[in-house]
Amino acid sequence: MIAPLVALAVALGAAPSFAAAMPHRDRLPEDEIIYFLLPDRFENGDPANDRGGLSGGRLETGFDPTHKGFYLGGDLKGLTAKLDYIQGLGATAIWLGPIYMNKPVQGPSGAESAGYHGYWILDFTRPDPHFGTEEEFRRLVDAAHARGMKVYLDIITNHTADVIRYRGCAFAGCTYRARADFPYSRRGGPGGAAINPGFAGDQLMTPENFARLTDMRFAYEPYVPKGEAQAKVPAWLNDPRYYHNRGETTFRGEDSLFGDFAGLDDLFTEHPRVVDGMIEIFGGWIDRYKVDGFRVDTARHVNPEFWQAFVPAMLARARASGIPNFHIFGEVYDPDPGMLARFTRVDGYPSVLDFAFQAKVADAVARGAPTGELKALFDRDVLYVDGEAGALRLPTFLGNHDMGRIGHMIDRANPGASEGERLGRAKLAHAMLLLLRGVPTLYYGDEQGMTGDGGDQDAREPLFESRVKSYNDNRLIGTSATPADRNFDTAHPLYRAIAELAALRSATPALRRGAQKILASAEGPGLFALWRSYGEEQVLIAFNTSERPLDARVAVDARIEGLEPLDGPCPAPDVPGSWRVQLPAFGHMVCRVR
Repeated sequence: MIAPLVALAVALGAAPSFAAAMPHRDRLPEDEIIYFLLPDRFENGDPANDRGGLSGGRLETGFDPTHKGFYLGGDLKGLTAKLDYIQGLGATAIWLGPIYMNKPVQGPSGAESAGYHGYWILDFTRPDPHFGTEEEFRRLVDAAHARGMKVYLDIITNHTADVIRYRGCAFAGCTYRARADFPYSRRGGPGGAAINPGFAGDQLMTPENFARLTDMRFAYEPYVPKGEAQAKVPAWLNDPRYYHNRGETTFRGEDSLFGDFAGLDDLFTEHPRVVDGMIEIFGGWIDRYKVDGFRVDTARHVNPEFWQAFVPAMLARARASGIPNFHIFGEVYDPDPGMLARFTRVDGYPSVLDFAFQAKVADAVARGAPTGELKALFDRDVLYVDGEAGALRLPTFLGNHDMGRIGHMIDRANPGASEGERLGRAKLAHAMLLLLRGVPTLYYGDEQGMTGDGGDQDAREPLFESRVKSYNDNRLIGTSATPADRNFDTAHPLYRAIAELAALRSATPALRRGAQKILASAEGPGLFALWRSYGEEQVLIAFNTSERPLDARVAVDARIEGLEPLDGPCPAPDVPGSWRVQLPAFGHMVCRVR
């Protein structure tokens, strides 16, 4: 059971949160609990903008509430109206999926889908009309700030919507043409006509050098289709010189940086004009709206030199706007801590999304992997910039809009699980998310037991009433409701469990800022115990990842005289230096050391 004062505060809707007492700009990134949502899939506050001001069918407007790959109707007005719901969960920061004006629909004939997710940007300077207006976004930010909540934007510098075409090949069908085989100095390969005299290559990133790159027909012949010559904003984005134009990426080797992602126009981020332009675009969002942080999409597909210029510029822009703790974290989709840490040491990121945490916690909770793998994960925290202190800033998560939900992972690994087991595993996953080091990042809908059918479109159900058949047959965790219902139930057992854990974290500095020391782990599912400390506060935490009750002993400091229960029974050590841990299946406890 959670500490009585915390539980009472949650029941009254007034968790004893530092967020209410400390100005939001004074909080450190590791103090936050982030709630990540896609605006189109959260709440529809204004049906009048469902079609984005466009006319026609779904291929013109992008709107089809019966299809998972099109706009369903969520918007900024709906999000603003539901801030009580998000804050009641214990979240202190909201990360919005990209809100910029997108190409409404793209894709090959018969396989079209809409830009409801926000990653196919045409106009980088204003919200998509499907989501609302600039004034409605301003109201959202102001309303969140008035509550002491932060707002993080999802940004993209790697690519734009698909506008540029290559002569001789179709949508997303142009294979990658490497720099060695198709150098900048020859048209169409080494045997072609000489072009771009004096251009010294893309690694000399000076305006003088790139001024000599004028003919873009080295790999393909890029062109802009009729009617789309001025489709992008700012206007400089309409010039093919500012794109790599080498064909489709395979996400391996050179083309991971230089190739097009599913036809999306891959920006020439080595070009000084692109660097300066992106700094001005996203610096403008800080200037105008005073947002509190950026999640950066596809960070690993952009060259390090770009980030080494862009990240410091954003932090400086934020400081100039009175935002000293601006949080920038990159998406590096890789479960290897070494690869993640590289982006904090070489590319200059203060933080990255912790895909390694996600992989190991999902393995432990859903698949019964040895808890020793969690210890091995945290042993590698020293790799990050600032070491273990830097790891505190890593946004941790259980699932997302690309890989799928933790509920789906639990169901897939345990097809015969009872309702009680499903709920127990989901609660344990969220306990680990909120009690272990890092910045807990909740994926919208998990608190309502959403499961989905997999990744991408299958993990993006709306919280308002779904009309998508493939969503509506999903079996939620902890409820008899379905996605066809409105799912903003503050009495849902997962919502309540998360809210209580969030309140405990907010009230306990050691759970936000505390160093972490692993005390015990297992060669199979079962015990995982650790110690967290900050200043004079010391906390013992234990988890049982097994489907069986746990009775084990953990070596602790022999000077411990007693334990104050924060969550769970917390018996004092009955023998100096030895703590007996008894937990039910999928249980946990949190104890303050006296």
